[in-house]
Amino acid sequence: MKKRKAVVTGITGQDGSYLAEHLLERGYEVYGFIRRNSVAEHQESRIDHLMRNNSIHTEYCDLLDVSSIDRMLRTVKPDEIYNIAAQSHVRISFDIPQFTVQTNALGLLNLLESMRQHCPKAKVYQASSSEMFGSSVDEDGYQRESTPMHPTSPYGCAKVFAYNLMRNYRHAYKLWTCNGILFNHESPRRGSNFVTNKVVKTAVQIKKGIVDKLELGNMDSYRDWGHSKDYTKAMIMIMQHTEPDDFVVATGETRSIRDLCHTVFSKLDMDYQDYVVQNKKHMRPHELKYLRGDPTKIREVLGWKPEYDFNSLMDEMIEHWLNIYK
Repeated sequence: MKKRKAVVTGITGQDGSYLAEHLLERGYEVYGFIRRNSVAEHQESRIDHLMRNNSIHTEYCDLLDVSSIDRMLRTVKPDEIYNIAAQSHVRISFDIPQFTVQTNALGLLNLLESMRQHCPKAKVYQASSSEMFGSSVDEDGYQRESTPMHPTSPYGCAKVFAYNLMRNYRHAYKLWTCNGILFNHESPRRGSNFVTNKVVKTAVQIKKGIVDKLELGNMDSYRDWGHSKDYTKAMIMIMQHTEPDDFVVATGETRSIRDLCHTVFSKLDMDYQDYVVQNKKHMRPHELKYLRGDPTKIREVLGWKPEYDFNSLMDEMIEHWLNIYK
């Protein structure tokens, strides 16, 4: 039986690496986009184990370089395309808004136009984001597929453009395009400049006597946190649905940054209040105070259910950094 082919943009990132593993477990032939940079030895660290045994195929490819996208899709002729690549740091999107919009919005446009030309029957998944909702919350305190979108960052604005582009191409050109509206999802593979891994890593460093404080911005922002392993499995389930559609992927629970610090430091037998200091340089120009997703649709329609809860997620991340700083 011929193997199905999947192209994953952003394969070197947290989600891309877990997604590649899930696809390989399901018998896919996996091809990945890798952006060229000057620190290649670190760039591929999340997928080293897959590259060493030639489990995946990778090519230098950039969503802003149409010729490289054309080359990849023309050669591979994939059955499925997962667009995970992005400038994914919300705070940094205020510093580099033009690059953020070019990558997260126009990059998808380049991908879709190339797909229309070289593999129009392929299915396409777009990694949409809870940041699209911004300050908009339904009366019951949740954000769901029908919640209006009022983004509060360049990142969120770019993601709204991409989300609507997928829906437009679905209807205008009858393409199989779908959105996964993912709320915050973490893991030991998350970049250390993201708040969850920053908190866990620094807390372990404090415990080991390496540093003596943790600097954070807004402590009272609320987020809905899950595990990237669970959310990347949801991506595949969305792509296997009988028809293209859009799904919120979330836990349905929300906690503040302060709650996060309390949980992590307590697990290490410390009081976060003794070590955490706020610094305005870590604040966003426009803070997004509250996110809480309603996963009812994906649970009822696709049967998705996360394996990790918040505590098991934090335990895994803490164990990872304890092993690093033995």
